[in-house]
Amino acid sequence: MKEVIIIGSGPAGITAGIYLTRSNIKNTVITNNTGSLKKADKIENYYGFEKPISGEKLIENGINQYINLGGNIIEDEVVGLTYEDKLVVKGTKENYQADYVVIATGISRLLPNINGLSDELGISYCAICDAFFYRDKDVVVIGNGKYAKAEADILCKTSKSVKVLSNGKDFMCDFSCDTEKRKISSVSKINTKFEIKFEDDSILVTDGIFIAEGIAGAMALAKKIGAKTENNKIIVNDKMKTNIPNLYAVGDCNGGIYQISKAVYDGTIAALEIIKENKKE
Repeated sequence: MKEVIIIGSGPAGITAGIYLTRSNIKNTVITNNTGSLKKADKIENYYGFEKPISGEKLIENGINQYINLGGNIIEDEVVGLTYEDKLVVKGTKENYQADYVVIATGISRLLPNINGLSDELGISYCAICDAFFYRDKDVVVIGNGKYAKAEADILCKTSKSVKVLSNGKDFMCDFSCDTEKRKISSVSKINTKFEIKFEDDSILVTDGIFIAEGIAGAMALAKKIGAKTENNKIIVNDKMKTNIPNLYAVGDCNGGIYQISKAVYDGTIAALEIIKENKKE
């Protein structure tokens, strides 16, 4: 039996799961229970709710609906996405293989608010993609959680040195490389070297900077597997398919209007397409 993994438990991901479950297609939602919708105090423009509902309650209702239909949810933090014999979703607890993967993690602002730090400097967001370019060189990872640890572990295999900078935040897990908690005041680039200045005016010089704050968002996951992205969105066709076979992206992460109704539509279309593909076999 074909299996689908859905990354994200918001309206787009859960809607896809509901349609797949009702069609007896095995699927699992992997979630770390975060998302911007949870922060919404009142939602008044979604069909069927006579009175306002909070984002947190709407998500809870959707998840319960999915579970009551027989859906399966795993709590794990996804830190990577790759292809081996099948698509492989890499979590902090274990790896999960699937025939289809639906990215439904929304969007996140990956770039920390640090003076001078910008994409134009040539910073990296994907250790699997760019570790090759920093063989036997000094690199820095900016982040403080499991996602940063996963990126650092990859870089430690090829780089001369790896240091994780939390930018003043507490570290949320143990790292096997050097760490530094001091607050960063600015970043600049002179020739091929990055200069990271801390608030105490000390400077760290490094060959590369990898951004891994928070959790691995949709853009980071897409880039890890080679899916096309543009202007902070994953490129999909009208069936929510990316350029990678059997990889779909739904909801805010593929652009358009950032509305629940659009997310539900995307999840529906992706699920119906997967159902259609399975009927052919």
